[in-house]
Amino acid sequence: MQTTAVIDHIVRWLRDYAVKAGVNGFVVGVSGGIDSAVVSTLAARTGLQTLVLEMPIRQKPDQVSRAQEHIGQLRERFSNVEEQWVDLSATFDAFVRAVGIDDESQPHTHLALANARSRLRMIALYYHAQQHGLLVAGTGNKVEDFGVGFFTKYGDGGVDISPIADLLKTQVYELARALDVPQSIQEAPPTDGLWDTDRTDEEQMGASYPELEWAMSVYDKHRAEDFDGREREVFEIYHRLHRAMQHKINPIPVCAIPPELLR
Repeated sequence: MQTTAVIDHIVRWLRDYAVKAGVNGFVVGVSGGIDSAVVSTLAARTGLQTLVLEMPIRQKPDQVSRAQEHIGQLRERFSNVEEQWVDLSATFDAFVRAVGIDDESQPHTHLALANARSRLRMIALYYHAQQHGLLVAGTGNKVEDFGVGFFTKYGDGGVDISPIADLLKTQVYELARALDVPQSIQEAPPTDGLWDTDRTDEEQMGASYPELEWAMSVYDKHRAEDFDGREREVFEIYHRLHRAMQHKINPIPVCAIPPELLR
């Protein structure tokens, strides 16, 4: 990959889109993870207003410290970067009480609450976007957004633009190195930060990003039976996740009313 050229292309695309849309710049939710670090740095390089929002919800200290390190670095390097801390923990706790949850450990409840965290953050991002005339920049990569659906519908999937959605996770890491993203972020195991316990992306999905990228590259021309051992296992994981994600990326079904019923 021509890393420098890709960076320049994305930065130019972001700037051109914002200018044509008549907005002031971008707002990015910063989590201490690699994707949000890359997107916020790309946005900052446009020279347009870039608001980075940290939105902890019962967040792990190491995630908070990585996000703070990255934000500090951005503000040192780019005069157009502003930061805001929006602690949503109390809001989330109030939501848990309001819906009457007594036991958060139940599997379906646990997952529903993880997605609720993501949707609360989306609300905060769009509030600040509207307040300042900004676009919400998404942080999803190609494998997450189009391969396995590793995002929350109407949560982190609710964005205005997706600058790195055509890049694989391994390519995002290449950009991170070229953009001088803090080493602590580059070395941290990827996690979505939506759980009270430490859960890496690989633990949740059952496969690493390089494995899923391989499965994505062969998926259209092969079946699980074409492979053995770990390759077959990864292919089946990808197949299951890919099928389950279709409702996230396909248009919302609309019930077509026969014309004669409308007369």
